[in-house]
Amino acid sequence: MINIFEVNETNKMIEQENLDVRTITMGISLLDCIDSDLEKLQENIYRKITRCAKDLVKTGEDISAEYGIPIVNKRISVTPIALVGGAACRTTEDFAALACTLDRAAEATGVNFIGGYSALVAKGSTPADELLMHSIPEALAKTERVCSSVNVGSTRTGINMDAVRLMGEVVKKTAEATKERDSLGCAKLVVFCNAPDDNPFMAGAFHGVTEADCIINVGVSGPGVVRHALRSVRGADFETLCETIKKTAFKVTRVGQLVAREASERLHVPFGIVDLSLAPTPAVGDSVAEILEEIGVERAGAPGTTAALALLNDQVKKGGVMASASVGGLSGAFIPVSEDQGMINAAMEGALTLEKLEAMTCVCSVGLDMIAVPGNTSAATISGIIADEAAIGMVNQKTTAVRLIPVIGKTVGDTAVFGGLLGQAPVMPVNMFSCEPFIMRGGRIPAPIHSFKN
Repeated sequence: MINIFEVNETNKMIEQENLDVRTITMGISLLDCIDSDLEKLQENIYRKITRCAKDLVKTGEDISAEYGIPIVNKRISVTPIALVGGAACRTTEDFAALACTLDRAAEATGVNFIGGYSALVAKGSTPADELLMHSIPEALAKTERVCSSVNVGSTRTGINMDAVRLMGEVVKKTAEATKERDSLGCAKLVVFCNAPDDNPFMAGAFHGVTEADCIINVGVSGPGVVRHALRSVRGADFETLCETIKKTAFKVTRVGQLVAREASERLHVPFGIVDLSLAPTPAVGDSVAEILEEIGVERAGAPGTTAALALLNDQVKKGGVMASASVGGLSGAFIPVSEDQGMINAAMEGALTLEKLEAMTCVCSVGLDMIAVPGNTSAATISGIIADEAAIGMVNQKTTAVRLIPVIGKTVGDTAVFGGLLGQAPVMPVNMFSCEPFIMRGGRIPAPIHSFKN
């Protein structure tokens, strides 16, 4: 039974501590839309998305109004388009046309983002995969709501270094194609290792081929709630600290579970997972960096930051799995720079560097996220950063990702402004020593020895 104390406690989290459901994401399979005729394929995709998601936004708004729980975003993820478009697309322009179709469908349903303009190339690439990757700059320049992701490695298969090299070039071209908007296209492009099939968060969401035809995934977030709870245990030992985080994560996840069940029943779509990720926003008090500072480091990036983040991530997961049998996606703590005011402050003060962020990705939920770098950063350097992050994911059997934004025309000390939930980011310095001979070797970095589980 839910008592009045729990109701009041949840209301306080919402009203004073920035608790929200960050997204309801409907995953839609497009495998039954495949056709060798491009126009027919576009028609099939548009019809299925608009049919399945026609009530998604209204349902989210209704649940929010009835329960008083803010639901910030309503989104769609689809089957990786490289798989869907392979039979019909012969050129990069053909794939870009599919991106425009996705954009029209997203606009028609009222969602803010649609994910799945994706390719899964951890072990190798098909001709369709290659075309899609080459089309990404054009696709993201022509659309407003489409998000793209490419999975270049996994613990089971190793790292596809040919894809890593290509994606460094793609990131640079995407930055150039959207340079009038501070290279905004790169904010909608993620390169993964060990990408999950059920992630509801953008820009990396896609609908995995092992998923049902249509599902509901919910991403819930509460950095402000965790930070507020930790204020009450300042100076306490680590056991007390951990218990506080776990209990708070449990309460936050229960809110997500409620919303997910309600959305599933009202839309007549199976419930997939709740992703409990401490996903910050630029709002005051909604920062993962400030949680780390509450734990005891003066600024995010100071000695002890990686240990504090490891503790936070682990306790969030432990609390979450007790609250729902269907915790999935990424679930843990995100450390994006542009979307977290505490991270922005730490970077501007010199406490947080790209190298320290890389160390932190060994223990957080994702990786190098929403980091602005100088516009003259070479494609090979970007590929090297992607390779480093993929190696961390591959060896540690975890999801890692890179969302770098080489802001054309800007350098260290400047600020890139993306607006809305994406916020703004200081341009951070990058090690400019070359790794080009390493990147140009080609081929595949083999899977680690512990990948052999059979």
